[in-house]
Amino acid sequence: VQLQASGGGLVQPGGSLTLSCTASVRTVGIYDTAWFRQAPGKEREAVTADRSGGTTFYADSVKGRFTISRDKVKNTMYLQMNNLKPEDTAVYYCAARRRTAGYFFDVSKYYYWGQGTEVTVSS
Repeated sequence: VQLQASGGGLVQPGGSLTLSCTASVRTVGIYDTAWFRQAPGKEREAVTADRSGGTTFYADSVKGRFTISRDKVKNTMYLQMNNLKPEDTAVYYCAARRRTAGYFFDVSKYYYWGQGTEVTVSS
């Protein structure tokens, strides 16, 4: 499985940005997908996860602001980010794994990764 992420950039606090991640295979019903991020000097952390096109999970820090979704026709997942804050600045990675029970926010449980796209929130 190959993942291609895009959509990062510079945005002002309070602004919005949508990240995209296109997979080389069909993911709905087969793969769990997730978005992680890594800020400078920090460990990679989970942002949101989608259980093979069903249940979604969000980190407390982004609940109500970020939304994960998928387009099953385009094999593309999206991360809609609203009301962005400076602390959201990081490199964002999309990830996928074969449908698995639990551990949706565990970095070590994902085997396929996109190349990362940088998001900077600054005035």
